[in-house]
Amino acid sequence: MTDLDVTMLRTTYDRQLRAWVPDPLPAGVTVEHDGPLVRIIGLDHGGFLTYRDLGGLDGPNLDALIARQVEDFRRRGQSVEWKLHGHDQPADLPDRLRAAGFEPEPEETVVIGPAAPLAAALPVVPEGVRLREVTARADLERIAAMEEAVWNSDRSHLVTGLEKEIAADPHSITVVVAEAGDEVVSAGWVRYVPGTAFATLWGGSTLAPWRRRGIYRALVTYRARLAVQRDRTLLQVDASSESRPILQRLGLVPVTTTTPYVYTP
Repeated sequence: MTDLDVTMLRTTYDRQLRAWVPDPLPAGVTVEHDGPLVRIIGLDHGGFLTYRDLGGLDGPNLDALIARQVEDFRRRGQSVEWKLHGHDQPADLPDRLRAAGFEPEPEETVVIGPAAPLAAALPVVPEGVRLREVTARADLERIAAMEEAVWNSDRSHLVTGLEKEIAADPHSITVVVAEAGDEVVSAGWVRYVPGTAFATLWGGSTLAPWRRRGIYRALVTYRARLAVQRDRTLLQVDASSESRPILQRLGLVPVTTTTPYVYTP
């Protein structure tokens, strides 16, 4: 793609996906606004802060906005993630977040590409593996157990979060597992963002013995087909350093980066 294409994709991403709020809201989820910030509480194990842009805030006014979020979540006793993008302004925003007590987690790359070419390719699943769409809590618990084995950390919040989303609007999300016999070896989900051109892809963690067999690619192409069936034309992923090369080979292009800045009381 050309530089102009990348610029257009980033602009579309900013306009359509950033500051987007689920509608209807899952049970127990609340949304608050503080100036340009959208504050989402109850969707995951902590809070989430997002925005389309900061409206030119800088200096003491920006520091005051950040300080209000710290105080709010300190009172709640919850952690909160500020989703920072590489093209956000002002340029010293990362320094201001760190000064307020936010800590950066590993950077990911936002990649975007057309859904149709991937949807046209049938998923090539390794022998002995099958892909299956799931909604039951028992299957969500199996996904969390697989993720915990991959990352060696608690993933129980996935069960609650995905279950809430499915209950609120079962047509807005599809969860897909890759199974070998009775074992979940990988999983991913796709969200069909209403009122946009986008389907967003999440998950993709795979147990170590099953990597480099094409399972991740098969999950991507399967979900691309689901996206096209729902009239979504673009796929978007927050890609780790491991998944980014695969996604680029599949036709998605980097448009910016994203780094979670997390404040923990």
